[in-house]
Amino acid sequence: MKKLILLSIVALFSIGMYAQDKGLGLGLVFGEPTGLSAKLWTSERTAIDAAVAWSFSGVGWFHMQSDFLIHNYELLTVNQGALPVYFGGGAYIAFSSDLGLGIRVPFGMAYQFEGSPVDIFAEIAPGLSLLPDLGFYFGGGIGVRYFF
Repeated sequence: MKKLILLSIVALFSIGMYAQDKGLGLGLVFGEPTGLSAKLWTSERTAIDAAVAWSFSGVGWFHMQSDFLIHNYELLTVNQGALPVYFGGGAYIAFSSDLGLGIRVPFGMAYQFEGSPVDIFAEIAPGLSLLPDLGFYFGGGIGVRYFF
């Protein structure tokens, strides 16, 4: 039985041993806001990411956000794996006692481990809050995703 469990764990981590520039990644993001993160690659250099998360600032907001991202693999080089820098644009909607709506302009980097379906990322996302009031928005965080 122990061998079967060990074999199952090895098989799970062997699935998706390709680079993290394909498929769907699911994981967690910690920051502003904090919650669940997803990333779907649309080509070798573009992806759509999304989060369903909670903002702890002010009265607290339930956030849903999505961004279109473009990745550059040449800006930063590493000996193992890959470290693409990315930027993009997107939007968020937030719910509390009011409705929040705004645009985001994320900038970040994601370390893609060699031979592993896991990436870790860090980003900042300045933007413009349109509702409930017009003003500047600042988000960002660090996270981890597993790619299928």
